[in-house]
Amino acid sequence: MILCSNPKAQYLAHKSEIDTAIAHVLDEGWYILGKEVQAFEEEFSTYIGVDHAIGVGNGTDALHLSLRACDIGQGDEVITVSHTAIATVAAIELAGATPVLVDVEADSYTIDPVQLQKAITSKTKAIIPVHLYGQPADLETILQIAKQHDLRVIEDCAQAAGTLYKNRRVGSYGDLACFSFYPTKNLGAIGDGGMVVTNNAALAKKVKGLREYGWNETRVCQFAGANSRLDELQAAILRVKLRYLDEDNSKRAELAKLYDQGLSGLLLPQVRSEATHVYHLYVVRCPQRDELLAYLKDHQCMAGIHYSVPVHLEPAFQKRWGKVHLPVTEQLVDEIISLPIYPELSKENIQKVIELTEKFYQR
Repeated sequence: MILCSNPKAQYLAHKSEIDTAIAHVLDEGWYILGKEVQAFEEEFSTYIGVDHAIGVGNGTDALHLSLRACDIGQGDEVITVSHTAIATVAAIELAGATPVLVDVEADSYTIDPVQLQKAITSKTKAIIPVHLYGQPADLETILQIAKQHDLRVIEDCAQAAGTLYKNRRVGSYGDLACFSFYPTKNLGAIGDGGMVVTNNAALAKKVKGLREYGWNETRVCQFAGANSRLDELQAAILRVKLRYLDEDNSKRAELAKLYDQGLSGLLLPQVRSEATHVYHLYVVRCPQRDELLAYLKDHQCMAGIHYSVPVHLEPAFQKRWGKVHLPVTEQLVDEIISLPIYPELSKENIQKVIELTEKFYQR
């Protein structure tokens, strides 16, 4: 069977190092916010090219705490996209703010700056561009708009660890940026984990307090906070995997190139100018999508859809946003399919996926 993603294969690829790192934590006896978390924060901030990194419980919390660090909440609006994981919007709601959903660009699947500009009101306080599938959003234009309207930019980098935009890593552009280390991510833990990064010392200090009840150094609450801490085991595992991230992303790019060369008749992923794509997902647009998905499954190839329902049409949100019309997003969700891709996937299996897809359309 060809899986769409395979976190276990990633573990097996670095098993001895990961097992050693886990054993060290167990022997050390300090399991929350210890030396491993501190070391990983330092290594990750250096990798991204920022001054501060704060480990948190997951990617959703990273976004939520970033918004709160910016004092964004009740009565404030935050603009983002509907074509994203529900976590992006859930985090805005957790902060008490109002999500404002706009459409995406048809070629990149990231936030459309034209629609972003139109959505700004006197209540708008922040923009959350999502670097979807491993593709960076149009950060240059987004940052210009944000500066013009005095808005915060919080990058959602959950699917884009290692992506370059104009020779800098995504995550180094916004006021803050947020990463998820969910097991299927390019940099994945064996469990949940997240990170907030920033160059702003005051915001970093606020996030650090928010992740642990609003405590200061003497565990006295200075403000209402939460419990969202990256644990030592996950930090130790992520330290191992971080050393291989660029190599693994290069392997993803090599596999994506095989897809690019072998597939015909489909709309393949486009790469933004002056940027790289780390192919967290390899997403194509195609006719008869649902039939192709079933055909691949029948032949032991587990493709997926990311995402089949846009946030504004999710049952939980239809009453609020049911009248919102986002034409590009609504067309995408009927056409997209995520083909299997991960660093340990063999070229032979990539060729099999290509052959099955070509065979389906030649029937």
